[in-house]
Amino acid sequence: MLGKKYLSEYDLCIDLFNKFDLNVIDVVPVRNVYMASTDKGNKILKKVEYTIEELKYIDDLLNYIRNKFDRVISFVRNKDGKIYTIWNGDMYCIMDVVQGSECNFSNPVDISIAARALGEMHAASEGFKTSLSNKYNNGKLIDDFKRRVQEMDFFKSIAMSHERKNEFDEMFLKNEEYYIDEIKNCVSLLEDSCYYKLCSEEDKVVVCHHDLAHHNILIRNEKAYFIDFDYAIIDLKIHDLCNFISKVIKNFCFDINKADTIIENYCITNSLNKRELEVLYAMFTFPEDFYSICKDYYTRRKDWGEDIFLSRFKKKILYKEDREEFLRNFRKLI
Repeated sequence: MLGKKYLSEYDLCIDLFNKFDLNVIDVVPVRNVYMASTDKGNKILKKVEYTIEELKYIDDLLNYIRNKFDRVISFVRNKDGKIYTIWNGDMYCIMDVVQGSECNFSNPVDISIAARALGEMHAASEGFKTSLSNKYNNGKLIDDFKRRVQEMDFFKSIAMSHERKNEFDEMFLKNEEYYIDEIKNCVSLLEDSCYYKLCSEEDKVVVCHHDLAHHNILIRNEKAYFIDFDYAIIDLKIHDLCNFISKVIKNFCFDINKADTIIENYCITNSLNKRELEVLYAMFTFPEDFYSICKDYYTRRKDWGEDIFLSRFKKKILYKEDREEFLRNFRKLI
């Protein structure tokens, strides 16, 4: 979450909206964007932090998906026919507002609707190609996880170098060996699986949204809509499924029933075979929460205070037994 400081860097000049042929009536901050009331309805104004090529990639994949699945965001073109405007050195885009309520992960109806829609979106995106190597993740997972073992060793060296270790350092050093072993186990499971074979099968490779948080899935009239494709990549569809299930279950004691509900509903509109489920299991063994909070802390990727880092780290450490039980139950499930 970028917050108020980031929003304060927006230039909300009326002339910027005029570039998109919009007369703005009012603007209201919503998360890290602004919702604008205009003469052509409500729009989202977003300051883009990536390249024009990456923005075009997102537009291309959305147009590709929209041919078969139209419940995704749309960009508004400016007077020059472009989906972006450079204004005072920054790049802005405007999108149509998608109406709906944020997906409630505690509601089995919502997650069922979202899972079926995810299956539809993945099917619609099959065959999409990109020349951007940083957006093509297919086949890279094992090497990525091996690098993360090295990163964890690096974080350990930082913690060990502190003459006066704080509470975060102490907790990290107490748990890092277990989680490094978990990552190594994950790598071994993937290497012994059909991972690379799946990566070579075109019907298994799709556009992955890659950020399926509850606020990026909107529900209206029992249908799910997907917004914010900033992190979208090309990868195995089970990568997205792993991401989605992990986000749903982590605040609900790693409830295996929620995972089962998602997979069952996903398979209504798409398909998963036993090989995919086995690779999905291997993906689940990667301790994403532990790794992420440690990376955020030791590389200062997030501008949080020490107390926030510590409280979130303690919460993630408490997941350990629930996570182990989930992995055992998921293994039985497949």
